[in-house]
Amino acid sequence: MAIDWNHFTPFAALAGGVLIGIATAMFVLLNGRIAGISGVLGGLLGPIRGDIAWRAAFTLGLVGAPLVYLLFAALPRPQIDANYGTLILAGLLVGLGTRYGSGCTSGHGVCGLSRLSPRSLVATAAFMGAGFATVFVTRHLLGA
Repeated sequence: MAIDWNHFTPFAALAGGVLIGIATAMFVLLNGRIAGISGVLGGLLGPIRGDIAWRAAFTLGLVGAPLVYLLFAALPRPQIDANYGTLILAGLLVGLGTRYGSGCTSGHGVCGLSRLSPRSLVATAAFMGAGFATVFVTRHLLGA
């Protein structure tokens, strides 16, 4: 294994992690809500009166942040080595897992672990383990 030193950016990653941590801490301290993306978006699908404005603002921030970034730099070009069918299946499986796990990576992995939630620890270990197993099977056993 070799490190691609041209794309190794530990300080940018650390800064991003700190910003995410500060934002989620502020969100729970100021609003009393967990910044789990699936829960925020799910609340927009079955809206409750008086609960829509902050969810819409949160979602607009998620979509708008890359647009603001575009004012200063070009967005990185992702390389996805999968066909549309695989991507659709993967998205559906992630959505299904999010429902069964009662939350997503942001809800459990960022917010739940920081609150020392045992349920979030189990959920995070499960989805990380499933991710590791999937990569191992697809790359090393199936040769994809």
